Amino acid sequence: MFTVIICILVVSKITTAQIPSVGSCPNVETVQNFDVARYLGKWFEMERYFAIFELGGKCVTAEYSLHDNGTVHVRNQQLQFYTEAQTTIDGTARLASNTGEAKLLVTFPSLPVTFDAPYWVVETDYDSYSVVWSCVDLRILNFQNAWILTRERVPSSATMEKAYMALEKQNISRTYFLKTNQTDCPHT
Repeated sequence: MFTVIICILVVSKITTAQIPSVGSCPNVETVQNFDVARYLGKWFEMERYFAIFELGGKCVTAEYSLHDNGTVHVRNQQLQFYTEAQTTIDGTARLASNTGEAKLLVTFPSLPVTFDAPYWVVETDYDSYSVVWSCVDLRILNFQNAWILTRERVPSSATMEKAYMALEKQNISRTYFLKTNQTDCPHT
């Protein structure tokens, strides 16, 4: 039974971070003196690494608000491409430490197995774009995920260029990015 539980935990971590790589997670710097209050609000997903939990999704958004206890309420939404059904998952994020780094841990209690998923803000100007990176380290292998989020559903090319420069600066590969369909979305 213990082996089955360990396997479930490993598989659940792997399915949240989708790009496998050999070795430990690479060193990636995050925003220093991260201002959680400025980060709150709605973000539109522009590009992402493949993630099984977003399969068939479009109009993907993430919305962050503050709980009374100082943690962040996370609401991720998407429309299923073929059915137009909206799916929502709610979670909680908290800073991983009090060092001022933009390293958060996100938990989604409605999942069958809950754990702290890394959510690192690599770069943001808070007003137009955010580059987010995640890596689950299994020592001999790691599984990475990355997202480009923007405040506008249709961002300017200058905004996207800032995000691409942040990826390049951190040596985060753009090879695996997929564009998120943000067309024919509800006006929310």
